[in-house]
Amino acid sequence: MVEVAMSPAKFEMVNFDHDGIVALVVQLASELGVSDDASIEIEVDEASPLMRIRVESVSPMRFHVEGGAFEDTRRPREQSDDNVRDAMGRLLLKATDRMSEGFADAPGDDELTLAEAVAWEVYSVGRLVGLGGRGQRKRRLYQFRNRHGFTNTSDEAFEMLWAGKDLTWADVSRISNGAKAVVN
Repeated sequence: MVEVAMSPAKFEMVNFDHDGIVALVVQLASELGVSDDASIEIEVDEASPLMRIRVESVSPMRFHVEGGAFEDTRRPREQSDDNVRDAMGRLLLKATDRMSEGFADAPGDDELTLAEAVAWEVYSVGRLVGLGGRGQRKRRLYQFRNRHGFTNTSDEAFEMLWAGKDLTWADVSRISNGAKAVVN
């Protein structure tokens, strides 16, 4: 079974359930096909209401999450299981992508253009939706259009990523660059 460690062990500033989040991540890792011998470390900055998340390492999987990413937007300081699943699903998919041969040539997160980062996000969220997750499709489409242009070509590229299965980094990059080429 996947081993998950999360800090802090007890939340002081927000009403998050440490054991509940760990259980959700274990279940999600299983659903996403993460190796049973994987080690996952999650650092939650409970003081931050922002929603930023990032992969810090893939072996072991180490993630940094700002508290707002797990928070219920309608009830400040309260945990949203849906938001935990969304954020952790995107992180787990990105980490497993990075460990695959198809993403071996993907640039580091700091080297990704905004357009590439958004394209990879669309590909990740689309896969989560395929597994029964929430996707906020309109929000993701708007983000994609902001980085790739408000064109039919951009919308077609979005659809390719959203519905994508087994894409490689070369595919994601090519689709993203093809959508931007029309705008430039």
